[in-house]
Amino acid sequence: MSMPAPFISRAMDIEKDWIDYNGHLNMAYYNVLFDRCSDDAFEMMGMGPNYAKERRLTIYTAEVHVCYVQELHLEHKVQVSFQLIDHDEKRLRAYQEIRHVDGWLAATSETLSLHVDMSGPKVAPFPADVLARVEEMRAAHAALPMPERAGRSIGIKRKSA
Repeated sequence: MSMPAPFISRAMDIEKDWIDYNGHLNMAYYNVLFDRCSDDAFEMMGMGPNYAKERRLTIYTAEVHVCYVQELHLEHKVQVSFQLIDHDEKRLRAYQEIRHVDGWLAATSETLSLHVDMSGPKVAPFPADVLARVEEMRAAHAALPMPERAGRSIGIKRKSA
C-alpha cells in the first residue's frame, strides 16, 4: 500500500451541537476533527481500534499545540491533513491542518504521541510490523516541506523600547 503525502481525511461536516454561544465552532471540536483524521492515519499505520483490542497496544497523546486561524461555522465542510514529521521507536510527532473544502486554513495542530502498552500502561517500542508502516509513512512524508507553522511556541512578543 502506498502512503499518501500528506494523509488527507474525507470531507467532514461541522455538527450542530459543536456550535457555541458565539455562533462558531467551539474550540474543543477542532480537536475532535484533528482526532478523527489522526485515527484514520494511525489505522493506515496499523494502529487502529483492532490493534488496541487484539494486541493491547495503542497511541496516547502527550502534547498538543493548536492554533486557531479562522472561524468555522455550521454550514462549513472541512478536510484535515496529517503529516508525520518525526518519529523514533516509541513516539510520533505530527502536524495537522483543518482546511475548509474551498482551501482556506482554519486551524493547525502539532502533536507528540506515545506508543503505549496498555498492560502498564507504559510507553513501549512499536512492534517491528508497525514500525515498518510508521517508517513507510515517514518516508512518504519526508519529501514534504517542514510546515511553516510547526514548532511554534506560546509567548507574548514585546516591542523593544
